[in-house]
Amino acid sequence: MSGQDHREESGEESGKESREESGEESGEESREETPEQLPTVIYEDADLVAAYKPEGWLVHRTNIDRHESRFLLQYLRDATGTYLYPIHRLDKPTSGIILFAKRSEVAAKAQALLESESSVKKYIAVCRGYCPPEGVIDYALPPVNDFKHQRKRAKTDQPRQEAITLFRRLATIELPYTVDRYPSSRYSLVEIQLKTGRRHQIRRHFKHISHPLIGCPKYGKSTHNRFFAEHLGCQRLLLHAIELQLPHPVTANTLTLREVPRGDFATLLQNFGWEP
Repeated sequence: MSGQDHREESGEESGKESREESGEESGEESREETPEQLPTVIYEDADLVAAYKPEGWLVHRTNIDRHESRFLLQYLRDATGTYLYPIHRLDKPTSGIILFAKRSEVAAKAQALLESESSVKKYIAVCRGYCPPEGVIDYALPPVNDFKHQRKRAKTDQPRQEAITLFRRLATIELPYTVDRYPSSRYSLVEIQLKTGRRHQIRRHFKHISHPLIGCPKYGKSTHNRFFAEHLGCQRLLLHAIELQLPHPVTANTLTLREVPRGDFATLLQNFGWEP
């Protein structure tokens, strides 16, 4: 993908890291998905298909995660009977809206629109602590390297890239449990808008402001991740691509797609009394 890489969550981490992020290890037995754990088409016209990507699914096959067997692109091609072209991506442990095109020229135009100021990409996430009511995180990030030979490069060879994230706090909760050093534990529901699309941008930015996302082993806090898994029944990364808005690449009409989380994330929101 040229230009900005709109994949806060493109996420095909290398080897073991990728499987750890989605809570999976190699050698796992075949899984039976419940209906809410399967992708669904949420919008389709003559040019585009939009789908709900569940957490734990890769967008397409990759050598970086050779052990995964669930691929959204192939699943949707089979479900729609149409050859589809990816426009953007989401990380494996991130759920939410993802858009595909039915022709390569439409994919190229939609990709350019997503990289422009005419598009809006919104996420919701749960972070540790009470984050500020709103803010802009303007903090350049170095590239994330997938392969071992890339990781051996000196950090001076990897210049930081501009990265800007907007956020707005939607709700908070204080739970009567000692997870860290405090007698109670606080969490925030946050709406996030990407202005750039660096790898793992949201997770890295919220770690930078000391409000790491829940459920992320790479940039989060293991004590809080474990608390949500063991006491709240939520073992996933609490990050979801909830809204996508852009001019339609063929008609130029505004296309607005919105899809709330499902499964464990939806249950958690309900139990906390939060509205995304």
